[in-house]
Amino acid sequence: MTTDDGAVIGVVMGSSSDWPTMSKAVEILEHFGVAHEAKVISAHRMPDEMFAYAEAAQGRGLRAIIAGAGGAAHLPGMLAAKTIVPVLGVPVASRHLAGQDSLLSIVQMPAGVPTATFAIGEAGATNAALFAVAMLATGDSALADALTADRAARRDAAASAVLPASTSASTES
Repeated sequence: MTTDDGAVIGVVMGSSSDWPTMSKAVEILEHFGVAHEAKVISAHRMPDEMFAYAEAAQGRGLRAIIAGAGGAAHLPGMLAAKTIVPVLGVPVASRHLAGQDSLLSIVQMPAGVPTATFAIGEAGATNAALFAVAMLATGDSALADALTADRAARRDAAASAVLPASTSASTES
C-alpha cells in the first residue's frame, strides 16, 4: 500500500530552515527513484498536525519517516511515539550548540519508543535516506542492485582520490 501520491518515505522537518540539511535526504531518495514526500511539521508549532501525520502514516503506506529537527528536536521522538512506522531521526545543527543538543534529544528516547538516530547535519540526512533505501531494498531486487552499485561507486571514488602534492620534503625512506 502506498499513499495517494505514491510516497513510501516521508521526509519531515520542524522548520523550513532545516531544508538545507534535509534536502540531502530528498536528493538520495530521488537518486534511487524512491517515491517520497517532504514537508514542514513542527512539533511545537503544529502539534495537532504532527500527531495526525504520525497516526495516519501506516495507513497511508509510508514505510519510514525521516524526521529532522534542531534545538530541542522533539519531532522524531514524538512521531515515533504515535506510529509504528520506523522513524529515522536526523539532528539538525543548531546555532548555539552545533546540533549536539538535537543529537542528545533524539538519541535519548526512553525504552519502548525506538527512534533511529543518525549523525548531525547533512551526513545524517544522507545516511538516513540511504538507510531507508536499504530497508526498502530488502524486498526489491532492483533497488538492492542500485544500492549495491551506488556503494561500489562510492568505494571507487574513495579509492581513486588523489591528494594534492606536498610542498614539504618527502619523509619516505
